[in-house]
Amino acid sequence: MTDMETTIQLNAALDAWGTAAFETVLKADIEQLDAACLPLQQGLSYSSYACDEDIKLVVTNAAEVSGTLQVRAGVFYNGIIAGCSCADDPTPADTCPEYCEIQININMQTAAAVISLLVS
Repeated sequence: MTDMETTIQLNAALDAWGTAAFETVLKADIEQLDAACLPLQQGLSYSSYACDEDIKLVVTNAAEVSGTLQVRAGVFYNGIIAGCSCADDPTPADTCPEYCEIQININMQTAAAVISLLVS
């Protein structure tokens, strides 16, 4: 595991694998996570700090490979460009839309999931 990966438990998503509810359950599990549990900070392109709110996941592929459920997904989220926060700082704390792609590997036995940033 690298510094761009986080391990979490995705029991509900694993239980839903193979059903019509899988994508909905996985999205709900991931979207409720704190931004620190996802590699969003490393995926920034336009801003300097990843925000916790309004995280949206789009599943692009899911397949079972050698006892691991491998899910690729796009993540839409917001970031901010942090200024110096001085009283006369002209830089407003507006959000910038961000996007990155992640891979979620879920162990089919334990539901332990490793989330990593896909770097293109």
